[in-house]
Amino acid sequence: MGRSMAEGEQTGRGGQGVPGSLAHRVPDLGAMELLLAVARLGSLGGAARELGITQPAASSRVRSMERQLGVALVDRSPRGSRLTDAGVLVTDWARRIVEAAEAFDAGAQALRDRRDSRLRVAASMTIAEYLLPGWLVALRTQLPDTAVSLLAGNSATVAARLLADEADLGFVEGVSVPAGLDSAVIAHDRLVVVTAPGHPWARRRHPLAATELAATPLILREKGSGTRQVLDAALGGLARPLMELSSTTAVKAAAVSGAGPSVLSELAVGEELTNRRLVSVPLADVTLARDLRAVWPTGHRPTGPARHLLSLTRV
Repeated sequence: MGRSMAEGEQTGRGGQGVPGSLAHRVPDLGAMELLLAVARLGSLGGAARELGITQPAASSRVRSMERQLGVALVDRSPRGSRLTDAGVLVTDWARRIVEAAEAFDAGAQALRDRRDSRLRVAASMTIAEYLLPGWLVALRTQLPDTAVSLLAGNSATVAARLLADEADLGFVEGVSVPAGLDSAVIAHDRLVVVTAPGHPWARRRHPLAATELAATPLILREKGSGTRQVLDAALGGLARPLMELSSTTAVKAAAVSGAGPSVLSELAVGEELTNRRLVSVPLADVTLARDLRAVWPTGHRPTGPARHLLSLTRV
């Protein structure tokens, strides 16, 4: 008795030997659209032309649907194709499903439109000031209707923004990828020791040793900044800062004023080095190179405008 009940339950749920998954029992949308076209046009060939498929392909799809459902749906004759009584009933059901699918597609498109209408970018200071403007101008030519907002801060702040879903794409300058984020290298950068022309280091005849740099109070960015992380890691520690400022522009202005030496991105000081408002001090035994990275939450690859922007930044 137990075996008969089990067999009855299986047959009742999925038909004779039909797998339990709904996807195995219900025709796909393409087959339903074909059946609706046959009902409307009264011709399998006409339905095939409307859907852009060959008539043999349409016939094969109808036969496959009939085998799947276990009933005949279309009577074919030299005068055309006519739905059977079962076909009329199945067509009515199919129409409701196709209409629901059209509503689903319209809703998904609305979500994509809303996503594509804005882009929230979080970037560490050097990238925000010296690289992002050019990338955003290029993005504007591709996506003129996308509103872009930029949140500038240090690398730790960028990570926090992304993990709190307050940004769609981030850019950082640190020595490692913050926890919880995936990344891609988008540019390379080098830090340089700079000082005003009147500082004693500007007249040095020999490169500066890493130990002397580490022991000297410097004008620095705050803790959490990518520049500070790279410098600290390369030197194995730093003296207490002469000044601790929250933007690259502020650090550069202090160095130009003669307040003391600093270490800044080569991207940030190109103009000042050219016009001799700052002087680059060679280092003897350390290279302060770093990768600049695009970052996003782990497992959530950028899409929409964020993906467009990412494609514009690659090295």
